[in-house]
Amino acid sequence: MVNSVRATIRKAVLTVLGLLVWASVPAAEEGSPNAVIESTASALAAQLEGRRSYYTVHTAELNALVDELLLPSFDVSYASKLVLGREHWTAATPVQRERFAQAFYGFLVRTYAKGLLGFDQTAMTINPKVRYSRDGKKALVQTRLALTVGDPVAINYALRDSAAGWKMYDVRIDGVSYIQNYRNQFDAEISARGIQAVIDRLEAESATAAEAA
Repeated sequence: MVNSVRATIRKAVLTVLGLLVWASVPAAEEGSPNAVIESTASALAAQLEGRRSYYTVHTAELNALVDELLLPSFDVSYASKLVLGREHWTAATPVQRERFAQAFYGFLVRTYAKGLLGFDQTAMTINPKVRYSRDGKKALVQTRLALTVGDPVAINYALRDSAAGWKMYDVRIDGVSYIQNYRNQFDAEISARGIQAVIDRLEAESATAAEAA
């Protein structure tokens, strides 16, 4: 039972999108890695409160909400570069890199936005002590999601200090990285079909989803 619950959580939140629920944390310094997580989570929680049933039906509006509130805090280009890996990133043209980044981000929004609707907004806490890399350019914000059954789930956000401030690029659930998860998934498809075919597929799925919404 416990393993089943944890597996369900991983499936729903193995991305930055499904993890941004209300978190309990002391007031973080403005602009700090903790503040990025806290402010984004708070904004999403405020918009979802009392409207979960509405957004369950109106998925296009839910996707738009997540996009509006998440995009400023999410390093789309850097995350996409890591997902592609050095070999595929180097082989891709600048146009393909940009198209993949946008298509991948849209894929994340479509796939996981509804995961937000199934979480207890009071069950997550943030460790106020941020772990920084040796050069201070990357940070790990550690959080824990309490379950009704079993041990809490460790959900950690990786951020980097970009020209636009601290931005998220990876989420690790019980040590499982969403970057690594999708790198494995896309590596197999790109190796078999080529990056352009993958981009075309993702863009076609996005267009179909928009028409159906």
